[in-house]
Amino acid sequence: MLEIFNFIGNIFGYILWAAFYLFHNFGLAIIIFTIIIKMLLFPFSVKQQKSMAANVRFQKKQREIMEKYGTDRVKANEELQKLMQKENVSMTAGCLPMIAPMIVMFGVYYSVINPLTNTLHIASDKVAAALNGLSTLPGLGSTINSQYGQISIVKYFDNLQSYLTNGNNGMLFTSSEVNRINEFGSGFNFLGWDLLASPSTSSFQSLMWLIPVLCFVTSVLSMFIMQKMNGTQVKGCMTVFIFIMPLISTWIAYNVPGAVGFYWIASTVFGFVQSVLLNKFYSANIIEAKTEAQRIVLRKQQEAEVEFIDVPDYVAPSMQNVKTEKNSEKSGKSSSKKTKPKKSGNSSGSSYKGKKK
Repeated sequence: MLEIFNFIGNIFGYILWAAFYLFHNFGLAIIIFTIIIKMLLFPFSVKQQKSMAANVRFQKKQREIMEKYGTDRVKANEELQKLMQKENVSMTAGCLPMIAPMIVMFGVYYSVINPLTNTLHIASDKVAAALNGLSTLPGLGSTINSQYGQISIVKYFDNLQSYLTNGNNGMLFTSSEVNRINEFGSGFNFLGWDLLASPSTSSFQSLMWLIPVLCFVTSVLSMFIMQKMNGTQVKGCMTVFIFIMPLISTWIAYNVPGAVGFYWIASTVFGFVQSVLLNKFYSANIIEAKTEAQRIVLRKQQEAEVEFIDVPDYVAPSMQNVKTEKNSEKSGKSSSKKTKPKKSGNSSGSSYKGKKK
């Protein structure tokens, strides 16, 4: 698993190096890198937003089903399964958009902690030989952290250069690689922070502790603002859950190099801006209206494709007999009315009396 993240970090390293080559500052490179990554992940974000809108619509209908069937759980579950198929809703549909940013974060982490192999793309065997050589030096080997060894080389390259450019088998790094390492190491100062240093090992005066604090503040604020914009309220134990992920990110940012925590801050800020735009153009109401409009258009198209056939009115055989009898009765009555004799005024049975003169 670690090799996969390291491979992703190696790919991201090309983007980081290109951004660094333009601005010669790793902080600005991380900002540009974050914008590019957000653009690449934008389709996943749109899919996640649509999935959330579909779940909102599904939850409304789900409540109606539960209210309708009450305690009949079997019938309610059957209707829910039919509803899921009809609405094309999957409980795991939103997993990938949520996992993708985490994969990116680990890729950035490995591109930062392994800057020589993943960002500068120096051969891994040369870097391994350099780390092994430094670990054997008296008084110096103990300062080389096995996890952040490449960062240590970049950070203290001015003092280590004489050991790394002349080995037993010749030069470990070429003159071109030495220049790139020197240039790269001089660009990690951003807003007074040393992005190669870790807040946990830095002094209070360095203000490196602001990086994990900003990680927590930006995460919590963005979540609360988005909930207010979406009109959702979180109550009870869910309020505590909101603070769990920011606290985890804060703890990680406190112990890793500042560059990783700074990426987390930039990713949260740009992610919030992206969420505002998505909420404006892909809100639950807008997506639901578009979905209903598409259904109406599709229904009209299907109706237009149906070929209408002029078929005479169908009458059941039993009804045909009844209809025939009614018609015969009507015809008999009409004929009897026509043949009935008219009363005459001269008949003997007439009650007409003439006036005497």
